[in-house]
Amino acid sequence: MSEKNNRVFLIGHLGADPEMKETTTGKKVAHMKLATNDTYQTTQGEKVTETQWHNLVAWGKLADKVEQELQKGSEVSIEGKISYRSYVDKEGLKRYVTEITVLELSLIRQAKKAEV
Repeated sequence: MSEKNNRVFLIGHLGADPEMKETTTGKKVAHMKLATNDTYQTTQGEKVTETQWHNLVAWGKLADKVEQELQKGSEVSIEGKISYRSYVDKEGLKRYVTEITVLELSLIRQAKKAEV
């Protein structure tokens, strides 16, 4: 039962191509920025759309899938869990990061590649 206590479901578009890295132990990791939109109407009848940006991280085989299938603009559905971490930056300041660790990912619509 405790496995379901920390779950996030999002549908949105990638704001940039995924950033791929490999840990010192050889494990692949993908970092992505996902944009989700919420639209509502003000009391004056004006339609307002707010965009929220979410930091996503995918590991191992999911990172492989991300690398092969996703690019800027791809529409995806994800299920994940919220993770918090901190690190010390180059200036010695402690920084905090909130991100979603992706557990499941589905491509809804592939972005069209720009022709050069």
